Amino acid sequence: MPEAEAESLGAIRQEIDAIDRDLIALLNRRATASVEVARIKRGGDVSTYVPSREQEVLNNVLAANAGPLTEEHVRAIWSEIFSTSRHLQRPLRVAYFGPQGTYTHQAAEAAAQVRFGSFVEYIPLRTVEDVFNATERGNADYGVVPVENSTEGSVGQTLDLFMDSSLKICAEILLRINHHLIGKGPLEAVEKVYSHPQALGQCRRWLSTHLPRAELVEATSTSAAVRMAAGESGVAAIGSEEAAVRYGVPVLARAIQDQAHNTTRFLLIGQSIGRPSGRDKTSILFSVRDRVGALHDVLSVFARRGINLTRIESRPSRRQPWEYVFFVDFAGHPDEPNAAEALVEMHEACTTVKVLGAWPVERRVDGEPRASK
Repeated sequence: MPEAEAESLGAIRQEIDAIDRDLIALLNRRATASVEVARIKRGGDVSTYVPSREQEVLNNVLAANAGPLTEEHVRAIWSEIFSTSRHLQRPLRVAYFGPQGTYTHQAAEAAAQVRFGSFVEYIPLRTVEDVFNATERGNADYGVVPVENSTEGSVGQTLDLFMDSSLKICAEILLRINHHLIGKGPLEAVEKVYSHPQALGQCRRWLSTHLPRAELVEATSTSAAVRMAAGESGVAAIGSEEAAVRYGVPVLARAIQDQAHNTTRFLLIGQSIGRPSGRDKTSILFSVRDRVGALHDVLSVFARRGINLTRIESRPSRRQPWEYVFFVDFAGHPDEPNAAEALVEMHEACTTVKVLGAWPVERRVDGEPRASK
């Protein structure tokens, strides 16, 4: 390298070293402030994860960003800063419907990447109900549970648990699901296929075409199914590639789901709802009085205020025969005046109204192939 360029490079490196010293001093100053926040929070029931506050901080940082860092760079850096701050306050624990290698495990990791950063303790649990219980009792700060699939529809157990739970929805995670047939093979020797009922349903057409005589056996999870297939001949499982690697079982057929864009929606559940971010979604449940036009009257409450309903579904109440509970998602936050007025008016026509959660809207789908640039 020519002497002039070597001197220039040396000067730039010295500048970088000086900037790094300033950065570590500022980061430690910020960390000290986070510890003080933790001290104040200990005096009340306040979550370490407040999406609206983190979004506010991020918006301020992005507004001040003059480049060359892109928005993606800034989001990645501040995700880890947020994660470190929360970890200084208290290690974050996330329970999920396990064991390791399930799609809910992947959703929990995806949630961590976007919302929690690197400092997360994961807790695998045997059932969706166990995740609710652990989060309600404080054994976990948050839980991740499946709620809806683009092919098979809603996960009824998750919706039912919300009827009696005090937990709130803090965020949603959309995960692209690629199911693989996993077993010791060969394919023509497979006589039995294990998997979770949702996965079996999402691969129904492929199974009837390629394994029409195979017995389909329900398992507690896709990962548990792969573990069972690892020890039996003539048996395969439907699960993730991560589970195949974890249990050392070959993949016999890839991407066997019936719909190419098979996506599952997962919910992040916790103890409280964040403040409005300006672009939120709210989920509620309600039951109506037994009279003609009751449901119409309730839904008109939203229509008159121009509130967009993005999803509506009914489930048996489990309290009385032929009594139903309705689950509705709408655009907005329950603390916003329009939505708050609608919820108050709903009580006149409903026997029950319950806000299940509110969270900032995101359009990302984890696991979705990104366009090349």
